[in-house]
Amino acid sequence: MRGAGHVTERRTRGLLAGLLVLQLVLLTIQLPDPTGERSYLEGTLLRVVAPFGSLVAVVGDAADRLAGEIASQRLLAAENRRLREEVQALRREAIRRAGVEDELRRLEAALDYSATVEVPVRVADVVYIDHASWLQTLVLSVPAGAVGVNQPVVSGRGLVGRVVVAAGRYAKVQLITDRAASVGAMIQRTRRQGLVRGASRGGLELHFVPLQADVEVGDLVVTAGIDGVYPRGLPVGTVVSVEPGTELFHRIRLTPRVDFGVLDQVYVLDREPVPEEIRKALPDARP
Repeated sequence: MRGAGHVTERRTRGLLAGLLVLQLVLLTIQLPDPTGERSYLEGTLLRVVAPFGSLVAVVGDAADRLAGEIASQRLLAAENRRLREEVQALRREAIRRAGVEDELRRLEAALDYSATVEVPVRVADVVYIDHASWLQTLVLSVPAGAVGVNQPVVSGRGLVGRVVVAAGRYAKVQLITDRAASVGAMIQRTRRQGLVRGASRGGLELHFVPLQADVEVGDLVVTAGIDGVYPRGLPVGTVVSVEPGTELFHRIRLTPRVDFGVLDQVYVLDREPVPEEIRKALPDARP
């Protein structure tokens, strides 16, 4: 009986202790916070939970800003793509207009030649250039039957050569830089005549100009119109050196007026050359 009474007494003490703790908790809840605005427990919970709420708010704001930046970057990327497309379109339009203006300049040059030599011209596209042998020949695309052998070919800068083969829609042109080519020419300043022939590495030489003739570096050499092929007055080349050649003639080197390496269009002069039979009838004739 004493053991049972002892257990009951301990339970009673434990119950009393629990009640005291509960009462202390209830009293603590009712105690005011030092600020006097809320209970002590409420203030403690607020102080513990508030930092986490602030952290959640900061994370939320950062997420919102990140989402806004991503959306802005997408808009900027789309705008950049649109602007790039517009720039590309403007560049294509500028290139097209530049090509048209260049074509107009070429036609103006052709008209100038037409007015100078008083013959019509025909525009032809260059489809092949012989780079392997220092630019001796080129091939033109022309309407079938539109050009014939020995028709002169010029560019906006000067004389290019003459047609040597015409076959269907194509024509082969012998350039004046070909060693086998010859052009009746004259020094524009003095009207002294000679014969221009192709030289090494795409150059030109003016032959049969006497030592007593007045020749200077920088003189312009033009066609003389005396070879039965080329009309008078087409620019051929510029004198770059004058040296004593033989006992009778100068050795005169020229640089062509035409840069053959950039030709993409030329003009064929619609001019009938002197018939070959008439030329052969004058074997002693020379510039």
